[in-house]
Amino acid sequence: MLNNQCSRSHSARTMLAVLMLGVSSAMAADKTGLEVVQQVCAACHATGKDGAPMIGDVGAWTQHAKQGLGKLAEHAISGLGNMPAHGGQPALSDLEISRAIAYMVSFGHAVDPTKPYASPRTINPEQLVQSHCLNCHGDGKAGAPRADDFAAWKPRLQVGVEALARSAVSGHKSMPARAGLNNLSDTDMRNAVIFMIVQSATAQAH
Repeated sequence: MLNNQCSRSHSARTMLAVLMLGVSSAMAADKTGLEVVQQVCAACHATGKDGAPMIGDVGAWTQHAKQGLGKLAEHAISGLGNMPAHGGQPALSDLEISRAIAYMVSFGHAVDPTKPYASPRTINPEQLVQSHCLNCHGDGKAGAPRADDFAAWKPRLQVGVEALARSAVSGHKSMPARAGLNNLSDTDMRNAVIFMIVQSATAQAH
């Protein structure tokens, strides 16, 4: 009984330490709203292609922003109508999408936000891991850390959970951006990463 209690206590401490690693991790600089608009959004919003509100059209953007910038961000993140998820560039973070929205809605006058307007949770992390992530993380395909192997996750955690989540968003080595599911938010990806880390730590404790 005592051994079981110690094991559970150690597992809990391990998982707490894992999650705390993400608090202060340094991240690469995000693109500005202007950069995202110029590199991605202008392809449609500069000309109004497929009904996209044109940059500079006050009336069109006022109408689209009626439900709030958070709703605009959700649509841009998940895709809506002719607009692909994340503007067809899944490596863009939800913050970068929000900055592009701020730039276009304000006609270039708004300061880039420091937090995303929205990063919706669209799927349960366990469901995402079971239905998709385990395709590679189940057996360690192409060097992916297995979901039951904490020893494989531990050295990767030196950069912090947030950095790992960002790698899942932007893609890393053989893993495509957002694991090939462009409509997933940063929150979805972060939750899946945390779920696998906690599962691996729990498996080690048993």
